[in-house]
Amino acid sequence: MADLQGFTVREATNADCERVREIVFGVLEEYGLSPEPQGIDRDLEDIEASYLRRGGTFDVLVGENGTIVGTVGLYPIDGSTVELRKMYFLKQIRGKGLGKALLSRTVERARELGFERITLETASVLKEAIGLYTSFGFTDQPGFHADRCDRGFYLDLERKE
Repeated sequence: MADLQGFTVREATNADCERVREIVFGVLEEYGLSPEPQGIDRDLEDIEASYLRRGGTFDVLVGENGTIVGTVGLYPIDGSTVELRKMYFLKQIRGKGLGKALLSRTVERARELGFERITLETASVLKEAIGLYTSFGFTDQPGFHADRCDRGFYLDLERKE
């Protein structure tokens, strides 16, 4: 199991939407990117409908004091492909290996749910995230462009027997 260093992971509910938006929008703004609450970030208005009821997941990383400090979602595209979305962490917890631990847990969860491929979209300015994804085996999708994202990656999952 991935080392979460005293942090816990739990499934998000709609009661978490406001805090999740604060984290996601705050990190976007920190990197000079614009939140799009009526566009690409509309999924954060109703996490339960956008992720959970579609057969995906949305987890939050919670500190010892109960405060949400990170987020990650799996958004089903079709029966075999899921998109990794909204993986963001507060600045004070970055660089401690928590991203790697949470990504490992999330990839395993996608595999358990029967998905064969994980895709993701990101922005070139998020260099640390791109480093994490490529170190994990995600492959670049050249020519990719969508919304504020200018990079796309995918990871094919090996089936466990």
